[in-house]
Amino acid sequence: MVKFRNLKKDEIEVRIATVNEKGASLLLYKNARCDMNILDETVGSLWGRKHYECKGNLFCSVGIKIEDEWVWRDDCGTESYAEKEKGEASDSFKRACFNWGIGRELYTSPFIWVSADKIKMSESRGKKTTYDKFYVEKIAIENGKITGLSIVNNRKERVFVWTEDKA
Repeated sequence: MVKFRNLKKDEIEVRIATVNEKGASLLLYKNARCDMNILDETVGSLWGRKHYECKGNLFCSVGIKIEDEWVWRDDCGTESYAEKEKGEASDSFKRACFNWGIGRELYTSPFIWVSADKIKMSESRGKKTTYDKFYVEKIAIENGKITGLSIVNNRKERVFVWTEDKA
């Protein structure tokens, strides 16, 4: 079977999930370009994708030619707020790539909480928000599991550090 490498820190993006007066929770994710690059790097031109609709959902099927046979993995996506159809196609592709194992280590991410004192807070429509951007500074992955993680903000301040307790 095809084995994909772990994601590199600069291939992982950080998104704000929630913000309140106590701080913000963050999520790690990858984009579709990352998946395409890793497919190209690992299997060259021996991969393909196709989209189809099933029961009102858009699915993506990612195929890899292994020896003389095409093997396909599928998943459906959800619409994005920006571009509905494009976002759904991209999401279904990324999810199908997770089914191949690309970036699956992101599912092992710890809960990422950044306290309010490490964020520039604002208010928008009566709710707390932040316009800070966050980046993976370092990541350690062992056996497909995140074992260490540090996050910095756009001011290069370290706002989150975590290592797995191996006790």
